[in-house]
Amino acid sequence: MKIVEKIIRKQSSLSQNPAVTIALIGDSVTQGCFECYTDDKGDLQTVFDYESSYGNRLRGMLNTLYPNVPFHIINAGISGDSAPGGLQRLERDVLSYHPDLVVVGFALNDSTKGVDGLPRYKDAMSEMIRKIIQSGAECIVLTPNAMTTKVSVHLKDKINRKFAELFSGIQNRGILDRYVDTAKEAAAENGAVVCDVYAKWKTMMAAGVDVTELLANKLNHPLRKMHYMTAEMLVETILK
Repeated sequence: MKIVEKIIRKQSSLSQNPAVTIALIGDSVTQGCFECYTDDKGDLQTVFDYESSYGNRLRGMLNTLYPNVPFHIINAGISGDSAPGGLQRLERDVLSYHPDLVVVGFALNDSTKGVDGLPRYKDAMSEMIRKIIQSGAECIVLTPNAMTTKVSVHLKDKINRKFAELFSGIQNRGILDRYVDTAKEAAAENGAVVCDVYAKWKTMMAAGVDVTELLANKLNHPLRKMHYMTAEMLVETILK
């Protein structure tokens, strides 16, 4: 990607070239959400751990490869958000920082709208990609992790078990697959690069891996260790 040229220029002359800025816009996974639990009032709460998010891991890996290059990572992930919401706040949360690269990661929450939500999802993804590229930045469409395939025995409260029923249905009926395919279509049609994390999760599923055990909340948030895989795949995509 062209951002590598900017990294190399910055590496060659720190004082003469600007820092490299990468913005991430997405949902709870991007933000850095992990375990979910119900509090004393019966409300669902989430454990936030920004330091363990793939965005922070990405910065660490890039700093290992280019130790003298400052990387600015803008984390514009918001728990519960979807592609239309991302489009609505794109200028405020991302483009106003004039990033060199924007990583767009939506599908998990969008998929809860079922197949009827696919047209709106594609329109929002396509418009986001167009606006990003028109701003002069490069764009990577990051496909999501898989969701739970069952109601885990680890889930004891009714709220989380209800969500598990919803998410496992979306995963097992191939609805999330449809959203991932649509994200790839939007990327291909509008000039974005794809980092296909979902394909890795599908490969693991086909090999008999219990992906539910790879989810911190046993619903849709990957374990902290799995964020390393996402970050590594992003680095590989950037360096191509």
